[in-house]
Amino acid sequence: MNRKTFIKSTGIGLSLAMFPVFSHAEVNSDKNSTSSKLDPKIVRNEDGEILNVIGDIQTHKLLGSDTNNQIVEWVDNVEPGVGIPPHIHTKEDEIFRVIKGQIEIMVDGKITVLNAGDVAFAPKNLSHSWKVVGTEKAQMITSAFPAGIEKMFNELSKLPPGPPDFEKVAKICADQGITFV
Repeated sequence: MNRKTFIKSTGIGLSLAMFPVFSHAEVNSDKNSTSSKLDPKIVRNEDGEILNVIGDIQTHKLLGSDTNNQIVEWVDNVEPGVGIPPHIHTKEDEIFRVIKGQIEIMVDGKITVLNAGDVAFAPKNLSHSWKVVGTEKAQMITSAFPAGIEKMFNELSKLPPGPPDFEKVAKICADQGITFV
């Protein structure tokens, strides 16, 4: 049955014709919709807040304040050998998309090397880690949802230069529901 026949046979067409305002109001009255509450945002490649998060140079592009706390997104711009040790998030899932270079990623014990264009998904409550491998600097777009983790990154970026105090780092991360394993 084609669409036109379906609409005629079910009476939907007649009800839409007779009550178009009511039907339209019903469709647009979704109280869970956030589209009317959010402003669009364009972020150019060179734009964003740059943070040095213990050697992970992050350019924050979208924040929770931009997305009704649905998602936060940043670009990691990282030298070879730099990475994040195994850890578990209890609040957010993460997506990693490699733009340049190679990233060795571990999710739930499985290690994979990602190249430009490759994507990995690390659900919350599973151990994961990553590090730049090879000789080339890497760029990776990381998304976390829901948002909130950007507050932790801001706090970590304010730690003094030099080797990080792991106890302080672990405490800041634990406040966000992240533990190192």
